[in-house]
Amino acid sequence: MMKRLLLALIVLMVLLTPIYSASTSGFAITYGETTYNNPSYKSTVLNYFKTQTSKNLDDATSKVITASEVNQISKNITGRTYNSNQIFSCALVDLSYSQGIKIVVDTSKVTTVTSKMYANALKSSGIENGYVVVTSPVTATGESALTGVLKSYEIAVGTSIPEEAKQAATEELYTETKIANQTGQDPDKIANLFDEVKQEVSSQNLQDPAQIKVIVINIANNMNINLSDEQAQQIADALANSQKAQSSLSDFKNQLQIATQQASQSQGILEQIWNYVQSFIDYLSSLAGN
Repeated sequence: MMKRLLLALIVLMVLLTPIYSASTSGFAITYGETTYNNPSYKSTVLNYFKTQTSKNLDDATSKVITASEVNQISKNITGRTYNSNQIFSCALVDLSYSQGIKIVVDTSKVTTVTSKMYANALKSSGIENGYVVVTSPVTATGESALTGVLKSYEIAVGTSIPEEAKQAATEELYTETKIANQTGQDPDKIANLFDEVKQEVSSQNLQDPAQIKVIVINIANNMNINLSDEQAQQIADALANSQKAQSSLSDFKNQLQIATQQASQSQGILEQIWNYVQSFIDYLSSLAGN
């Protein structure tokens, strides 16, 4: 009788798992095209992802990020263009994480962009929840990885982020890294500066760079960050563009909320199934020991 019950539970688990996994659309991976085309690089990235999630990576929807996609966003911001052999960074996004946003950056490979910087850029794209992992098979600044992170969210949510918002988020990230390099300040301190200014700008619903610049200077002074007039202007311009882009994000935010709820519910159901099966196995083991 016990064997039949155990067999029934195992069959139920096997039948239900793919159903709920398939409905969990909020799980995506993006590969830089250089990494994807190199089996050794791809294996390195996958091995790192495996250490950062308990999920089966085969269940994730994946996409390759090309140099042309990165250039489409970055060329008008930095003037820099990438070749197909320069796109290494990779990203994983899991919407079943229900405690805000958590970003893990492989600091052994990603040398410039910090988790707080990514969080700022994602916030400018209407994203404040999910589990994000960023890595690279070789040393990289991590700036081009933002394209992959945003694409991972688009895949996980099933809705595109408006180009205006992606441009603003990328401009913000590049400005953060540039200011950090120029001032010699800790990158996370610069990220905190951007975050505090952004909160104030949002609360006052400001879009005028001149007004935002005043806030930048005041908060920077309070944080003992010395900025040149040009640097303060660059920050103000980037955050003004970010604020202007917010009105375009209502549809994406709605879809993100729906996808997050679905992913969290599916994950919860799977955990209940596994916990019930484990409890039953433990019960059988206790009977066998008596």
